[in-house]
Amino acid sequence: MSSSRGLFSGRTRKLARHVKPSQLGITKLINNFGNGSKVVIRPRSTFRNIPHPRYRGRIATVIERRGDSYVVEINVSKSKTRRLIVPQMHLEKA
Repeated sequence: MSSSRGLFSGRTRKLARHVKPSQLGITKLINNFGNGSKVVIRPRSTFRNIPHPRYRGRIATVIERRGDSYVVEINVSKSKTRRLIVPQMHLEKA
């Protein structure tokens, strides 16, 4: 039987943190971003609902709030944009 090819398959080195990950403080969990504000995608120590690693460090624009998460828009190239649903714990102000 072949092994699973999930989201984090083969990404152990890319996602490895070479320092001890810091715990999430309460201020990181209650950030509020308005529509149109610029944010940076920074995956935190928890892997729950983490965005794809290719978007790490990208600057995005907040489109709307959806529950506890935000819909953000990222420019992939000059003519392409992507919309992602990212929890607020993986976002910080740019």
